[in-house]
Amino acid sequence: MNASEEDDYSYFYHENISFNYSDDDYPTLCEKSNVRSFAALFLPIVYSLSLVAGLAGNGLVVAIYTYHKRLKTATDVFLNHLAVADLLLLFTLPFWAADAAKGWDLGDVVCKIVSACYTVNFNCCMLLLACISLDRYLVVAILQGKDQRRWLQRMFNRKQCWKVSLAVWATAFLLGFPDLIFSQVTYASNRNVCHAIYPQAMGQGGKAVLEITEVLLGFLLPLLVMVSCYWIVGRALKDLPVESRGKRWQALRVLLVVVAVFVVTQLPYNVLKAYRAMDSVHILVTHCETSKGLDQAAQVTESLALTHCCLNPILYAFMGTSFRRHVIKLAKKVGQKRRKQRGRRESPAELEGIEISFNSHNASRETSTFSI
Repeated sequence: MNASEEDDYSYFYHENISFNYSDDDYPTLCEKSNVRSFAALFLPIVYSLSLVAGLAGNGLVVAIYTYHKRLKTATDVFLNHLAVADLLLLFTLPFWAADAAKGWDLGDVVCKIVSACYTVNFNCCMLLLACISLDRYLVVAILQGKDQRRWLQRMFNRKQCWKVSLAVWATAFLLGFPDLIFSQVTYASNRNVCHAIYPQAMGQGGKAVLEITEVLLGFLLPLLVMVSCYWIVGRALKDLPVESRGKRWQALRVLLVVVAVFVVTQLPYNVLKAYRAMDSVHILVTHCETSKGLDQAAQVTESLALTHCCLNPILYAFMGTSFRRHVIKLAKKVGQKRRKQRGRRESPAELEGIEISFNSHNASRETSTFSI
């Protein structure tokens, strides 16, 4: 569930007013107008920045793969799916920004679709990152001649990886299906709010199970796969010859950055999400100020988690030498087209200078440092 959906509610709420229990066990009302005010200012700004940055990077990735670069490897396929999932996730942000600023005015149907689209694509991005990590490990396994994983290698080859992608999208859709069913618009504190309302038969335990499942499949599983695969890849880099030591450390730095960015952006949000899921069952939070603090923390940490979809093109696609080469070719074509429209001719010296600069930067690197 989007954190912006819960800024007015705690796990024991009614009509935007949380019931908070003091030490004397007398219920008091917890009004969260300051939480709404913070969300109305903070979320539209963060979502707008994420939308602009994410559209630029992921849009370029999709354009390159669509018009210039063939999907030659499983990683190419996963990167293309990752960019599409990032874009679909980013397209939901204007809706949540408007919801935080002035409430939801688009009805139940749009509420259900946007809520489900957010959850589906957020979890799909995380699972695709695990697939990319596993494919990079399998490339190293092939180079080392490890035959015991041939069945997995066959599954991740270019012709069969569409099945893996389909399984990832299906899993993500299952995680987003409850939002599609239970999301609806309710009126509270003089505004409409789009959020999921679970039936009483499910109870808070059912909601907690769904939240914990998302944490397990959308964070812990990808994290374990990434750490395990990149650890093995890192160990394999030690066997490179001495003359390749520079490339080895460069590749290790790339792996460390990829894992570190994932942990920094995703860990705070998922820890808080798991804590609030447990709170819905065991009522761990019993004070109004604590509840409001957790609501604001959820908004900040989820916004931090969303920044990963803006960083994915930099961390994955742009790391590849061949991908950068296609970007430069595209930039040249666009530049030449504009010059022709202006009636200018491209200077041969300028073209030669650009080519030399590119080649000097990527000389002796025929493969991506990320793909080892």
